[in-house]
Amino acid sequence: VQLQASGGGLVQAGGSLRLSCAASGRLFSINTMGWYRQPPGKQRELVATVTSGGRINYADSVKGRFTIARDNVKNAVTLQMNSLRPEDTAVYYCNLNRGTPWGTTNYWGPGTLVTVSS
Repeated sequence: VQLQASGGGLVQAGGSLRLSCAASGRLFSINTMGWYRQPPGKQRELVATVTSGGRINYADSVKGRFTIARDNVKNAVTLQMNSLRPEDTAVYYCNLNRGTPWGTTNYWGPGTLVTVSS
């Protein structure tokens, strides 16, 4: 499984960015696709995930500002980020979680930097 993400960049506080991620490879038994982020000096944290059935989970810190969407046909996921804040600055990672006979496996994209200036 390979994940290709795009859309990061520099934006002023209050602005918007859109991240996109496309998956390729052995794409079966996909549980969730989504986004995680790692702020400078901190651990990686969940931003938003969506199941194949459309169930969405958001981190409390992004609820009402970020919107995740998934295209099951294209095996792609997007993250629309509005009302961005300096604390949203982080490297954002696309994630795909897939079921296997022995459990689940996480796949990660290379990360895309989002910088929000105050």
